[in-house]
Amino acid sequence: MAWGNFSRVTEFILLGLSDTRELQVLFFTIFFLAYTMVLLGNLLIIVAVRTDPKLSSPMYFLLCNLSFIDICCTSVTAPRMLVDLLSRRKAIVFEGCIAQLFFLHFAGSSEMFLLTVMAYDRYTAICKPLHYTAIMSRWACWVLVCSCWAGGFLHSITQTLLTIQLPFCGPNTIDSYFCDVQPVIRLACADTYVTQWLMASNSGLISLGCFLVLVSSYTLILASLRGRLIRGHWKALSTCGSHVLVVTLFFVPCIFIYLRPLCAFPFDKYICVIYTIFSPVMNPLIYTLRNREVKESMWRLWKCCRV
Repeated sequence: MAWGNFSRVTEFILLGLSDTRELQVLFFTIFFLAYTMVLLGNLLIIVAVRTDPKLSSPMYFLLCNLSFIDICCTSVTAPRMLVDLLSRRKAIVFEGCIAQLFFLHFAGSSEMFLLTVMAYDRYTAICKPLHYTAIMSRWACWVLVCSCWAGGFLHSITQTLLTIQLPFCGPNTIDSYFCDVQPVIRLACADTYVTQWLMASNSGLISLGCFLVLVSSYTLILASLRGRLIRGHWKALSTCGSHVLVVTLFFVPCIFIYLRPLCAFPFDKYICVIYTIFSPVMNPLIYTLRNREVKESMWRLWKCCRV
């Protein structure tokens, strides 16, 4: 037995994205470059925000935390996937599979909550500018960020506990490149109908709920700016547009995957690549290429490093 008295499975076999050697090499190259961009881009944002006093506003504090979460979220799946792409046998021990599942949902759901907080920050800055400093104080920002992590932990521990209480005694092949809740519980030697609906109500509704809150926030912002688009408001709209792009890339695939408890498609694993790899890549690109203050800070940082 591998997990108390509940399982005889000691490891799972990950089928990955493809069994064709040429495609595996191509995927390795693409995802290695993407993971490198995630690490370097987000680390650069963190260093720039932490070292530049001009980037001390709540927006940049939240952006710094988003970059950290992106690194954590991608690092849960990407290194393992890169190793497996060069391996013939893609096996992961039961305990490692459960740990990957836990940390993926921990970081992923924390990012969902943080993106929602960032939308609230933009709404407050644009629609209530006179009260912005009081509402988004440093203490309030820390409380909001800690609440995001706490909410992510509660979500993830719920998913994990629902998974490990199931008996695993039969097939151990997962048609994906990482361990996630739905493909894992489908291998359980028990009726998982209720469990799958419980998990859908957890992951799926959290994704959908956060997405609707975000859409509502940006709708209110657009409504408040209608008819008074001066220079400062155009800048605010540009920032919101960047947030909307990140939100779309991250939430739409999550909603599609986690709000369908009883059905699976062969292309699900390719959709997962969007929010586990490519969405974290977009964050540093969007927030640096479209943000003058961040670009100027990075340029000053580069000149200091050359001296």
